[in-house]
Amino acid sequence: MTAPDDLTLTEQGLKATGTGQVLLLACGALAREILALKAANNWHHLDLQCLPAILHNHPERIAPAVRQAVAENAAQYERIFVVYADCGTGGLLRQTCDELGVDMVEGPHCYSFFEGNARFAEKAEEEITAFYLTDFLVRQFDAFVWRPLGLDRHPELLEMYFGHYEKLVYQAQTNDPALTEKAQICADRMGLAFERRYTGYGDLTAALAQA
Repeated sequence: MTAPDDLTLTEQGLKATGTGQVLLLACGALAREILALKAANNWHHLDLQCLPAILHNHPERIAPAVRQAVAENAAQYERIFVVYADCGTGGLLRQTCDELGVDMVEGPHCYSFFEGNARFAEKAEEEITAFYLTDFLVRQFDAFVWRPLGLDRHPELLEMYFGHYEKLVYQAQTNDPALTEKAQICADRMGLAFERRYTGYGDLTAALAQA
C-alpha cells in the first residue's frame, strides 16, 4: 500500500501505534532533570531513553545517533520527542528531526533553555566571556571538561583555552550547597570569577509538557 505523500516513514510508524506513549530521546546529561520532572508531574506516558552524555563533546555525532535511535524505536511509540537543543550541530539536528517528523527542544544549547531561551538571548552579548556549567557538568567537570581538554596532563594549556573568559556562571537546577561549593572550586581552578544563578529547569519544563 502506498503511504500518504505528506508522511515520512517514521511518522507512519509513530502514528500507527495508537499507544499514547511518548519516547523522550534525550541527552544523557539531562537524565536526572527529566526524571525529576516526570515524577513531579506524574508524566507516566513519557518513557526516557538517553544517548551517551559524552556526545556533548562530539556534536557531529549527535544527529546520526538520533537518527538511528528514532529508526529503532519508531514502531513502538506514538510520538518521539528529542530532548536536545542544537547543541553545536550547526542546524544538522533540526534538519534531521524535520526529515524524521519528530520534534525537539528549542534553543541553541542546554545553557540557553535552562536559563530560558528569551532571557539567554537578551544576555548573550554582555555574557560573551562567560563559561557555563549546569548541575550535570559541575558533577562531571573532570570527566567532561578538564580531562578531555588535557588540562590534567598539560595545565599550561589553561590560558589558551580559557584566557578570553572572565567568569564562570553556574546555572543551578537545584539548591544544593555541595554543588555550589564544587562549582566555585571549578571557577577557582580556571582562574575565573564565579556567579551562581538558580535557573531551575527553565524552558525544559514547558517543552516536556508539550510532549
